[in-house]
Amino acid sequence: MRLLLAEDSALLREALVALLERLGHVISATARTAPELSSEYARLHDAGEAPDLVLTDVRMPPSGTDDGLRAALEIRAAHPTQPVMVLSQYIADTYARELLTLPNGAVGYLLKDRVNRVRDFAAALESVATGGTVIDPEVVQHLLSRTRPGPLDRLTPREREVLGLMADGGSNAEIADALTLTDAAVSKHIGNIFIKLDLSPVEDNRRVRAVLTYLQSADR
Repeated sequence: MRLLLAEDSALLREALVALLERLGHVISATARTAPELSSEYARLHDAGEAPDLVLTDVRMPPSGTDDGLRAALEIRAAHPTQPVMVLSQYIADTYARELLTLPNGAVGYLLKDRVNRVRDFAAALESVATGGTVIDPEVVQHLLSRTRPGPLDRLTPREREVLGLMADGGSNAEIADALTLTDAAVSKHIGNIFIKLDLSPVEDNRRVRAVLTYLQSADR
């Protein structure tokens, strides 16, 4: 897989390059600032060599705030199918929500400490590059703490608890254990959640779609 990597810290950038190459990926280009990310992407795209994945930090020069994430959003606005994975040490509320609720999937938001779990990190990159959505559980929990009235009002308090645990990555068995329910009861609650959130029985990855509904209900 060909990647465009944007990271302003030279030490972390070199470490990521080494890790990604060890995982078998090719680094098409690197960028140290948000403008460099935009210009390198344009150069690669114009040469017919658009990366399979854009991997970028959030806080980057010139302002040192959300420049990297905003540059990634601009790339997606111009190229709606371009896979983008964001790595961050913190959670940028508004722009994170905007990224994760983009149509077409192929987006991810991970906190940087997840990189230490190399197998999970590698799987996340592959998932986003092939059109999936990957959301760090801590990012989800942070964004879910500020919800506004919306589709979630249809859910019972128990269903909201179940959905919250789904958002944290819990399996049916883990949810059953946490809430002292049977597996059958959890399955029934999840089925009701999908129905109330208008998620089709044939829709792929309804768990992720349910979590995204949570995010779309958060205050901007």
